[in-house]
Amino acid sequence: MPSAPAPAHPVHPPRDPEAPEAVGVDPALVKRAVKAAALGNAMEWFDFGVYSYIAVTLGKVFFPSGNPTVQLLSTFGAFAAAFLVRPLGGLVFGPLGDRVGRRKVLAVTMIMMAAGTFAIGLIPSYATIGVGAPLLLLAARLVQGFSTGGEYAGASTFIAEYAPDKKRGFLGSWLEFGTLAGYIAGAGLVTVLTALLSTEDLVSWGWRIPFLIAGPMGVIGLYLRLRLEETPAFTAETEKAEADRRKVPLREMITGQWQALLLCVGLVLVFNVTDYMLLSYMPSYLTSELKYDETHGLLVVLGVMALMMVVQPFAGALSDRVGRRPVIAAGCAGFLLLSVPALLLIRQGSLFAIALGMGALGLLLVCFTAAMPAALPALFPTRVRYGSLSVGFNISVSLFGGTTPLVVTALIGATGNMMMPAYYMMAAAVIGGVAVWFMTESAGRPLPGSPPQR
Repeated sequence: MPSAPAPAHPVHPPRDPEAPEAVGVDPALVKRAVKAAALGNAMEWFDFGVYSYIAVTLGKVFFPSGNPTVQLLSTFGAFAAAFLVRPLGGLVFGPLGDRVGRRKVLAVTMIMMAAGTFAIGLIPSYATIGVGAPLLLLAARLVQGFSTGGEYAGASTFIAEYAPDKKRGFLGSWLEFGTLAGYIAGAGLVTVLTALLSTEDLVSWGWRIPFLIAGPMGVIGLYLRLRLEETPAFTAETEKAEADRRKVPLREMITGQWQALLLCVGLVLVFNVTDYMLLSYMPSYLTSELKYDETHGLLVVLGVMALMMVVQPFAGALSDRVGRRPVIAAGCAGFLLLSVPALLLIRQGSLFAIALGMGALGLLLVCFTAAMPAALPALFPTRVRYGSLSVGFNISVSLFGGTTPLVVTALIGATGNMMMPAYYMMAAAVIGGVAVWFMTESAGRPLPGSPPQR
């Protein structure tokens, strides 16, 4: 497959006089769509933030053992297990979203996410019911994983199909703004509980509080999503002859899009390995591997995420101006060159050094969080966008992203090499760079299969 040419300047090509007339979308409707999609992502990552930041406590509650490393591995094993069913969720919800609509499927995923998270807060401890406790935790995580299989692809598709072509990067960046907000809310709540409660109270009952909050959050998110209308692109697709859209074969969704799927897997790999490394694994790395003060470590990571939130919309707007490829490529190059220096700073141990190393990684991660929500949906045509993106995204996340904490913890345990997180991010950056090389620039252009949108 030949390499894609570098984007010309300006990124936005002149309008073809024979192209379809641009479609206008009500700005108020676009804002509502962005808010509803971002809230669902925020809720998903609220759970991830809570689970990651309270992993050490969950190990004591559900996996009693005299070895803290074994407890942490068991907890991250349950965390990773949810990612094994994500492709199955993508195979179910993705094609369904292409058939019955993005809005309906996103409402279902919201309900399932909220129910799974809420259920974790109700599970008795290992001391109460024995082996049934970790089994119930695993079951709840599988429900969460199945539902999230249709969440990110649906939410990014929803925003991309509502956004004007020249603002898709900026508006798409708010999806990951919601991710960071949810993570900060979840991690911040755990940090407050860790600071206020004794270890005994946290293990006894305090850990349940963050999970139980998911119930009311889910009701709010469901209300917002049910108030939305379908996207203009999907509405136009459903106006075609019924015979043309009755069912999208799996062959067309996967083998018919194999080149775009390979690019999607590569882009999602670097996006999610670095994302889960920084936001999910590093809090436990600071505490369990470097023996850093738990509360201080949590506060540093929260500060990094707050910094990312500030930069996020500006980076999204930048991707509209210079293109998705340069922004994503900058992130890949940065992780390849700076992962080792950043981790050496973190291992130095002082608050300033840890903040500097984590801040550098966080700013590099923004290159992905800002550009990917607009770049990934643009890989696929409207007819198969939700389904194909769900398959590619979830396969990559399941194999590489969600397993990152477990794999890196195991690698450190097996080799004793504390630099494994840096080497893992560098390998991901190389794969992401190859994907960027072959991807086609999409900034300022209509989505495949859709008319121009303003």
